[in-house]
Amino acid sequence: MDWMDWARMVFALIATLALIVGVAYGARRLGMLQPGAQGLRRLKISESLMLDPRRRLVIVRCDDREHLILLGPGGDVVVSATEKPAEVQT
Repeated sequence: MDWMDWARMVFALIATLALIVGVAYGARRLGMLQPGAQGLRRLKISESLMLDPRRRLVIVRCDDREHLILLGPGGDVVVSATEKPAEVQT
């Protein structure tokens, strides 16, 4: 290999790294790397409890409602749906 091949490889490496840094900078400036930056998140898992190795109870909040869901291999079942309880002030 002569020096032109080495120079071409170094230039290709620098150009590739510059493209990666440029794309990462652009994504950060546009807010693509921040979770929840696209808008208000309406859905949240409040709590989860393993009942056995195959079933799990999950409390899911959506807006001002809470849903208790039983997840299992036979299917998912909504156990109850209630309004979000008032926060306790101490």
